[in-house]
Amino acid sequence: MLKGYYDYWLILNVNLWETGSGVAGIVLPESQEKVVAIKKGDALALPFGVVTWWYNKEDTELLVLFLGETSKAHKTGEFTDFFLTGANGIFTGFSTEFVGRAWDLEEKDVKALVGNQSGKGIVKVEGNVKLPEPQEEHRKGMALNCEEAPLDVDIKNGGRVVVLNTKNLPLVGEVGLGADLVRLDGNAMCSPGFSCDSAYQVTYIVRGSGRAQVVGVDGRRVLETTVKAGNLFIVPRFFVVSKIADSDGLEWFSIITTPK
Repeated sequence: MLKGYYDYWLILNVNLWETGSGVAGIVLPESQEKVVAIKKGDALALPFGVVTWWYNKEDTELLVLFLGETSKAHKTGEFTDFFLTGANGIFTGFSTEFVGRAWDLEEKDVKALVGNQSGKGIVKVEGNVKLPEPQEEHRKGMALNCEEAPLDVDIKNGGRVVVLNTKNLPLVGEVGLGADLVRLDGNAMCSPGFSCDSAYQVTYIVRGSGRAQVVGVDGRRVLETTVKAGNLFIVPRFFVVSKIADSDGLEWFSIITTPK
């Protein structure tokens, strides 16, 4: 179980193309908790100031990939995690009197709340702990399954594209980031392209392998490399990128620093 409060805007890709499933609890500002079932291929957009917890209730591994904007983080370039309890928790820094009065708790309950929590981001849930069950209606507007979503581009023997935008995932607009999933067939090419509104692009290779080239505005090639599953690279503003898949195909998930 992963828990915490995040002070950055992010869009994330949950368990993309891997095995396993789980549950996510999400508390938006001035809103009741949403408990969402997550599965292979799901993507969620989480705006600034949400409280979340992530729970893997199965025996199989659940992988969560976090991609986000950190320019306004406590330390630029690093995700800032605010834990509610534990060694570095917010509640831990306040006295039991303050915590008890703020949440109308008895002192013994405050000590249990603060003292029994691990300072680690991932904890093992004991068998007698019962977590809220996911609600199907809570998925609406919170999650989009990239494997099941309608295709925005479908080229025979070429590839397919699913774009996350304000129409299929409304919170993308509030987050301020866009995203897409691209699947190239074997030996297919994604033609050179760039973002016309000076956005950065962060690309995570999900499956397959291939070659990538990035060219700057002065016409000089700044990157030529082979890519494979698990690789991640960044394309700077106004730089042009192109990719060619190997015979086994190439798939990637990208976030772009604009919802457009």
